[in-house]
Amino acid sequence: MRLFFLRRRMSPLKLALLGGTVFMVVLVVLQRDVASGPSQQDPWFQDLVDRKQRVVGMVMGAVNNLGFQIGAPQPPSGPEPEPTFNRQCPPGFYSQAELRPALERPPQDPQAPGASGNAFATDKLTPEQEKEKEEGMTRHCFNQYASDRISLHRSLGEDTRPPECVERKFRRCPPLPTTSVIIVFHNEAWSTLLRTVYSVLYTTPADLLTEIIMVDDASIADHLKEQLDEYVKPLKIVRVLRQPERKGLITARLLGAGQARGEVLTFLDAHCECFHGWLEPLLARIVEEPTAVVSPEIVTIDLNNFQFHKPVTTAHAYNRGNFDWSLTFGWEAIPDYEKQKRKDETYPVKTPTFAGGLFSISKAYFEKIGTYDDKMEIWGGENVEMSFRVWQCGGTLEILPCSVVGHVFRTKSPHTFPKGTEVITRNQVRLAEVWMDDYKQIYYRRNANAAKMAKEMQFGDISDRLKLRETLQCKNFTWYLQNVYPEAFVPDLTPVKFGAIKNSGSQSCLDVGENNSGGKPVIMYVCHNMGGNQYFEYSSHQELRHNIGKQLCLHAKSDGVTIELCHLKGRGTQVAPEQHWIFTEEQLLKNPSSGQCLHLNSGRLVISPCNAADLQQHWSFT
Repeated sequence: MRLFFLRRRMSPLKLALLGGTVFMVVLVVLQRDVASGPSQQDPWFQDLVDRKQRVVGMVMGAVNNLGFQIGAPQPPSGPEPEPTFNRQCPPGFYSQAELRPALERPPQDPQAPGASGNAFATDKLTPEQEKEKEEGMTRHCFNQYASDRISLHRSLGEDTRPPECVERKFRRCPPLPTTSVIIVFHNEAWSTLLRTVYSVLYTTPADLLTEIIMVDDASIADHLKEQLDEYVKPLKIVRVLRQPERKGLITARLLGAGQARGEVLTFLDAHCECFHGWLEPLLARIVEEPTAVVSPEIVTIDLNNFQFHKPVTTAHAYNRGNFDWSLTFGWEAIPDYEKQKRKDETYPVKTPTFAGGLFSISKAYFEKIGTYDDKMEIWGGENVEMSFRVWQCGGTLEILPCSVVGHVFRTKSPHTFPKGTEVITRNQVRLAEVWMDDYKQIYYRRNANAAKMAKEMQFGDISDRLKLRETLQCKNFTWYLQNVYPEAFVPDLTPVKFGAIKNSGSQSCLDVGENNSGGKPVIMYVCHNMGGNQYFEYSSHQELRHNIGKQLCLHAKSDGVTIELCHLKGRGTQVAPEQHWIFTEEQLLKNPSSGQCLHLNSGRLVISPCNAADLQQHWSFT
């Protein structure tokens, strides 16, 4: 019992020591026996001795390490190597001297017209001046009279960006890439075009600006021919390329990109002005993420007086790009959950689509993802096509609020389009066929001309674009809607009913009227079966949606029926009671919350007590 008790109380370390001691005693006895034996010269005996010595060495090593000591670190065998200096990638940050502009801005007269980005006063014009102003407005759809009297070299005043933008430094390693700035123009006013060029030269670091490429899309204005060529010669890094015939923005940009020598392509419109430090954030982001397609924060240059709306120091980014189901680009507020991801204004804003006029992209990446669809014509749809393509094929679209560029936003285009606006529809059909999968049917229901074009295959060969999508292993449009733009309201792929809504009593159709973006009464008009203002869908949520562009719904009010922004917009929203309609078996349109029905009463749309006998309350889709 005592031996059993001792064995249970003995630690593993003590057992190891005891075992080692016993083993050593055995070896000593064995050594004595062997040493007193016969001849030590026999081979077998010498082998036994050698084995004994090896075993003794192993045991002694084990005994010596029973304390589990950690040895001291070994000193270096030689002198420490000196840190290396890579001239191609020096440490630290770019200095102001290294980021000096390509051209120094001449001294400014603070009293000059439009100085510091201020508005040009146009309230005291003579009749002759007023006539000149109107002629310029007709020619360019902006106030050319004001632009021509503002210096080509005007400063935009102090840097009013948020402090984190103004104070931001950029690392030398990896270095910021060089860029080629590409500006396409067609019959542009001299003052806006040259002010754009000078604005780039005065605000862009010389070491980063490889060139400015001006691409003329077959302008017919005399001042844009030899006069322009001679004017830009002294600027050295500015050159003019020309398309002999009008082919449009897409082909002109491809011409410029094909001859560009910079590592990054930066596209600008021909009526822009660049603010302080606009380029460096774009280039730095592309260094961080080579597949990012980055746009500046675009602010307004007023088309009437050319006031530059400068950024506000305390402001935060508000807008991002979107699209509607007529495949038109638009702006919307940044969702709260996206705002929360941004610590300050140096952080990019992810955007589902981009305006496409002003952006930077790695030239290598631009070529990898298929540049532009070169079979698109003139202008229109190329920005939405590129937005879908970049996201679906593994890239990102971002707006960088620290990069600010002003742009003259015109309310209409002053240019005519070869082949008319039909080319825009054709371009949109091409992008729908390549990138939107079954969701293209939503677009076709809203555009009868596009649906006809698609049915008759009148949109050109898209086999190379489909092959590009396959080669790049691009994701489908469902993925885009779920992961890039989950806030989008996606209309039913197969709505319950759609088309024009016809009144049986008057044989006329519901019509939203012209320029109705919500808030105005719905009218009745002769049925034309062309969609447009008369297109409605009866959704699976029992709304009557007019969503050609904005998501608008038929809205019941006690004093009439209007078209309003739909309350059901996507995630986290629901149908408003005033926008809920039920088609009854008697062909009435009933609003359950009021218990009344849609009624054409003396030519005016109202809601009244339901009366199945009144044909002015009977409605059907045609």
